[in-house]
Amino acid sequence: MNHKSQEVIDEIKKVMKGKDDVIKKAFMAILAQGHILLEDIPGVGKTTLALAFSKVMGLDFNRIQFTPDVVASDVTGFTMYEKEQGTFIFRHGAVMCNLLLADEINRTSSRTQAALLEVMEEKKVTVDGKTYPLPVPFHVIATQNPVGSYGTQLLPQSQLDRFMIKMSIGYPDFQSQVEILKDRQIEQPLDLVREVISREELIEMQQEVSRIHVSDAILEYITHLTEATREHPLIVQGISPRGALAISKIAKANAFVTGRDYVIPEDVIDLFIDTCNHRIILDQKSKITYERSHHVLEEILAEIKTPDIQGMAMN
Repeated sequence: MNHKSQEVIDEIKKVMKGKDDVIKKAFMAILAQGHILLEDIPGVGKTTLALAFSKVMGLDFNRIQFTPDVVASDVTGFTMYEKEQGTFIFRHGAVMCNLLLADEINRTSSRTQAALLEVMEEKKVTVDGKTYPLPVPFHVIATQNPVGSYGTQLLPQSQLDRFMIKMSIGYPDFQSQVEILKDRQIEQPLDLVREVISREELIEMQQEVSRIHVSDAILEYITHLTEATREHPLIVQGISPRGALAISKIAKANAFVTGRDYVIPEDVIDLFIDTCNHRIILDQKSKITYERSHHVLEEILAEIKTPDIQGMAMN
C-alpha cells in the first residue's frame, strides 16, 4: 500500500475499530475529490469518522446539524449591512471549510438541500450576485438516518448523483465493541489522533491520483458495466455518464492507495457497488425479486467479462 495512504488509514483506525474497509473507501473518495453519503443509524461513528479525517489531514472542519428550520443562507452564507462601515459584508456559511459534516441531510427542507448540493457541484457560492470560491480542497460527508422517516425530505435522484459513494458503517463486531469500550473509559481517542498529512500534501496526492493511467480496456469495461445497468429489465434508471466518471475516478484512487500507477479491473470491481447503489432506480418488481439494489449490481458484475490485465500498465 502507498506509504502516506497507509499512515492516514492507520491513524483513523485508532478511533474507528473494526471498520477498515469503510475507512479505506472513504479515503479513496476524498483522494478522488468526491463527496461521501453515509446512511446509517445514530451512534455508529459517522461523526467520529468525519472528525478523524479532518484532524489526520489538517483540514478546516465545520458541522451543520440539519433540521427543518435550517435555511439555505445557513449553508451558503449571506450579506448584511454593516452600519459602522456603511457597506454590505458577506458572512460565511458552513460550507466555507475543507471538510463539512452535513448531519442528517434528509431532515431539512428541499431548498436547503438543493443549496448544499449546488455548492458541492460548483465548488463556489454566489450570494447577491457575487461569487465566492470555496477553500481547496472541499469535501462533504453527509449522513442520513434510514430509520424513522417522519419529517424527512428524501434527496432527489439528481442530488444523490452528486455523491461519489454511499456507504453504511454498521454495528461493530464483538471484539471491536469491547475495544471501543476500553478506549473510552478514561479519555477520548479523537484527542490522541495526530495530523499525518497536511492540506497541501492531500492536494498533491489528489493530483497524483488524477494522473493514474486508465487503459482503454478499463474504460470500455466501465462503459459495459454502466450500459448493463441501463439495459437491465429490473432497473428503470441506470448509471449516468457522471456516475461512470465517478467509477473511473475512484478506481484511480484505489490503484493509488494500493501502490500502482495504473488501474486494473479489481479497482473498478471493489468500488462499483458503493459508487452505483444510490444511482440506480429499481422498478416495483425488483423490490420483490431482490432484497436490495446491490444484488442487481452484483449480478451485473458477474455477467460482464473482465478485461485481460496483461500489459494494462502500458496500454
